[in-house]
Amino acid sequence: MRRRDLMLGLGATGLLGACGRESGAADTQAARGETFRWHMVTTWPKNFPGLGTAAEALAERIGAMSDGRLTVKVYGASERVPAMEVFDAVSGGAAQMGHGAAYYWKGKSPATPFFTTVPFGLAPWEMNAWLHYGGGMELWRELYADFGLVPFDAGNSGVQMGGWFREPFADLSELRGRKMRIPGLGGEVMQRLGVTTVNIPGGELFTAMQTGVIDALEWVGPYNDLAFGLHKVAKHYYYPGWHEPGSAVELIVNADAWASLPADLQAVVEAACAATGARMTAEIGARNQQALRTLVDEHGVQLHEFPPDVLDALRTASTEVLDELTANDAFARRVYDSYRAFAREAAATTRRHELAYLLARRDP
Repeated sequence: MRRRDLMLGLGATGLLGACGRESGAADTQAARGETFRWHMVTTWPKNFPGLGTAAEALAERIGAMSDGRLTVKVYGASERVPAMEVFDAVSGGAAQMGHGAAYYWKGKSPATPFFTTVPFGLAPWEMNAWLHYGGGMELWRELYADFGLVPFDAGNSGVQMGGWFREPFADLSELRGRKMRIPGLGGEVMQRLGVTTVNIPGGELFTAMQTGVIDALEWVGPYNDLAFGLHKVAKHYYYPGWHEPGSAVELIVNADAWASLPADLQAVVEAACAATGARMTAEIGARNQQALRTLVDEHGVQLHEFPPDVLDALRTASTEVLDELTANDAFARRVYDSYRAFAREAAATTRRHELAYLLARRDP
């Protein structure tokens, strides 16, 4: 399905708008009697805490809300297709749905990271605002339409941690020369600070750190990091997660499969994404608090804030990386301009609202 055809289709229905399809009552009744059996492939290990379990919860909610008319079977990473082939599998019709994160598809378009997170980018509440009321979702759908996909916001994992280090560092000079597992744009930024970066799958992180293959790594946050036992191979835990300040999770749907659904089932999918995403974000927030307390109190993990000169250097390098990423792609520049303009406006509100309140509240 071409971008123009898909966007016209989405516009006609308001993407799950109240008007629905232009069909007679008999056709509508027939459509409501049809059942659909779909497959969802994911980038997460089966039942991976917070993210993998959110995919399962989303499928269950769709089935319940549709009264069984649309059921979805979930496959963890590599059960049906490898994690990094989810995009192509759904685009090509091998599965009707995929659950993952847009920044995995940077090879498809340099614009995709903006729909997950970028270094020193939007906080979770700002990201939600940009997507749904700042033009982000329209750009996202326009981009994915060329690949025969319809994307949905399926939640946010919140601000991540900055990573685990075998030895602490006091300034930028002590950080240089270390070898760190940090993929994506964050890895490109770290390279500019003199850090050697590698991308190692999650299942190999513990061994790589234990055997000294790497000196540091970032994964997600306390909830997932505790589950991986990373505190057993490093004790120095840095914050904030400058590289992933609020990672949006996506559900992607094959455009032809989407068009086959009656309007009420389309509405079910969108509502299920919103409900499951909100619950996932709340779960990760709650579990991170509990896990961080466990890491510090029971396992002797030491928390460190990134030194000021390191954060300054990371911020400067992040701007350079983003400018270079979007310099030669007109659509990526459109997305970056929209994202950056919204971030500038949101920053003032965030400082006066959330940040001002948190500073005034101090520790409860």
